[in-house]
Amino acid sequence: MKERILKHLKAIVYILLPFVGGGWLGAACSQNDATTDVHANWQERNDAFFASLEDSLTRGTGTWKKIKSFSKTTDKNTDYVYVQVIPTGQETGQTTSPTFNDSVRLSYEGRLMPTAIPLNGKGFTDGAVFDTTIYGSYNPQTNATVSFKVSTLVNGLTSALLYMHRGDTWLVYIPYALGYNDKADNTKIPAYSTLIFKVTLYDFAAEGNKLPKM
Repeated sequence: MKERILKHLKAIVYILLPFVGGGWLGAACSQNDATTDVHANWQERNDAFFASLEDSLTRGTGTWKKIKSFSKTTDKNTDYVYVQVIPTGQETGQTTSPTFNDSVRLSYEGRLMPTAIPLNGKGFTDGAVFDTTIYGSYNPQTNATVSFKVSTLVNGLTSALLYMHRGDTWLVYIPYALGYNDKADNTKIPAYSTLIFKVTLYDFAAEGNKLPKM
């Protein structure tokens, strides 16, 4: 019995050690330290981070939304994206949203989960940027824009866009099941990564129609 208890304790220490070195308790440790693996136990940490967003939804001020994926996944706990609406004064007040086959014009900044303080939201700027149209500060009035077909994006971002209106700016938290799952998209996005997009929707057009010029 004693041997089994010791074995169990050793397993717990093994699991928690990366968090002490560079994760939950690693705020004081420089992320430039070559001995610190900021992606250690990445899947477990992303699971915990995404689960913690439920608290933001239930304790939020009405700016949080929970949106069901347009495409059902195999895990019911990850059938949703979480969204925080960011008022910018650029909202148009329109009530129509893009459809799956529409083209959209938007600006965005994509980040990974924060690594220095991964569970309390304060470390958002510590999440590594993996893709962006932004140069300098995020400003819906001056951001560079790009256009995509809604259907060509990862499931989580597609799901959010189907509910956005012209002028909306959202923070979209996408579980890895609705992102790249267990595949690494490139060297900047490890497998099992929560994707965090700050995105502004400027305009959209039905299939076969051109997007209006800005």
